Amino acid sequence: MMLLVFLALLLAGVPLAFSLMASGLLFFVMHDSLPVLVAVQRMVSSSQSFPLLAVPFFILAGHIMNASGITSRLISFANLLVCWISGGLAHVTIVLSA
Repeated sequence: MMLLVFLALLLAGVPLAFSLMASGLLFFVMHDSLPVLVAVQRMVSSSQSFPLLAVPFFILAGHIMNASGITSRLISFANLLVCWISGGLAHVTIVLSA
């Protein structure tokens, strides 16, 4: 049931985060096996895991770097370092990742 609600919301154009939230809330409303406080505690504790927090902050760092213009300067610098090697774009990518 929850999967159908999730897929229907996605097909309706609802953003992924809100679709997940709505299907999760529907699960807690329909099943009385968990007390409400336990459900809230599990939701809060799962949102505080390091990998889940690292992904949005990594994306935020990329947006900040792109808005400040440092990414184009980094690409130019890396291209300057490895432009004499054939397959320069691959080398630029490796230099920027290091």
